[in-house]
Amino acid sequence: MMFRLAASKISPVHLGASSSYGRLWNVKCRTVVSEQSSEVEVPGSADVVIIGGGSQGCHTLYQLTKRGVKAVLLERAKLTSGTTWHTAGCVWRLRPNDIDTLLLNDTRDVLMQLEAETGLDPGWIMNGGIFIAYNEERMNEYRRLSTIGVSFGIESHILDPGETQKLFPLINPDVIVGSLYSPGDGVVDPSTLCTSLTKVATSRGGKVIENCPVSDILTRKNDFGTPEVYGVVTPYGAIMTNCVVNCAGVWSRDIAAMACLRLPLVPMKHAYIVSESVPDIHGLPNIRDHDASTYFRIQGESICMGGYEYNPILLDSVPQDFEFGLYELDWSVFNFCIQGAVKLMPIYESLGVKTTVCGPESFTPDHKPLLGEDPRLRGMYHNCGFNSSGMMLAGGCAIQIAQWIVNGRPDLHMFSYDIR
Repeated sequence: MMFRLAASKISPVHLGASSSYGRLWNVKCRTVVSEQSSEVEVPGSADVVIIGGGSQGCHTLYQLTKRGVKAVLLERAKLTSGTTWHTAGCVWRLRPNDIDTLLLNDTRDVLMQLEAETGLDPGWIMNGGIFIAYNEERMNEYRRLSTIGVSFGIESHILDPGETQKLFPLINPDVIVGSLYSPGDGVVDPSTLCTSLTKVATSRGGKVIENCPVSDILTRKNDFGTPEVYGVVTPYGAIMTNCVVNCAGVWSRDIAAMACLRLPLVPMKHAYIVSESVPDIHGLPNIRDHDASTYFRIQGESICMGGYEYNPILLDSVPQDFEFGLYELDWSVFNFCIQGAVKLMPIYESLGVKTTVCGPESFTPDHKPLLGEDPRLRGMYHNCGFNSSGMMLAGGCAIQIAQWIVNGRPDLHMFSYDIR
């Protein structure tokens, strides 16, 4: 195993005998009373420290402990705070390239096996998914997707407008030319998922420490002059480690900045709305409308509808205490989603809105996540920038980041995701 267990080899001399970090190195474990919780205890060292307790962090902890790694997850507030708690939770199986498809299905495999491992329902519902096509060009793309699916053993069906309406009766069949139906798609509840993942991980020796923000990342140059990580600082003590995984979501830039690194990632406002109750919709499949850039999923007796805004509101930063916060929805930005929804589903024009959900989400220039070891700082790994696809890609990406850390490289050809 190529995993670098160097934390125990770090000499206090490198820290500086008179520095506060040098004194912390000799503290095996420190217990401090805080305002946030009655008692927070951090270990003196760990093989890997994961920063961020959203879906990425929990999946990463799960995969690392599965491989026998002593990993610690630090969450500045509570698990799922930030973006994960308000996610729509859609999980699709088909994407236009093989790597994305493999990652999506690795996530789905994890979701489907968690209940057997934990005895807890991870909140996975396999209600199927429909990709809507308004023209032959889009329909041809879906035919190609279906063919890709055959290569990976993914069941899918090309449907005409009438067949599509049978699966989702609220659709107007007159405005579409057909669809692609994938019965293995579904939705997942973020809170129960993270609970299941961390339950398994802690039973394997992993640690989850909530209310424990990271205030600094310790770096130095090794004997070859290469910058490297050697620990993180929290209000309750330092944790010595030579491997840090940045899973901080919209705060990932802030975490990277602690190590004087910049990430090509920007937070944006991203929204969906929840309709009033609609009769007889329970169990209907999710819908993705790529041309209108919208999606629908069933939540109880309501229809959640969201989309990728054409003129999104970019954020300079997200406040550190914006843990379970939401923004006021700007209807002038979201209106294009409404127009697309009404075209496909006329009933949406008369449905009342029960709830609006507008939260921060992180986006990257090429719409691909940022994964892997940062070439500027040895031992600093990133698993962030998921462009509102975090729930569906998290499981597959966590497998790859765990392999990256343990074996020095991922199993899949992750070039388009690689931070380099």
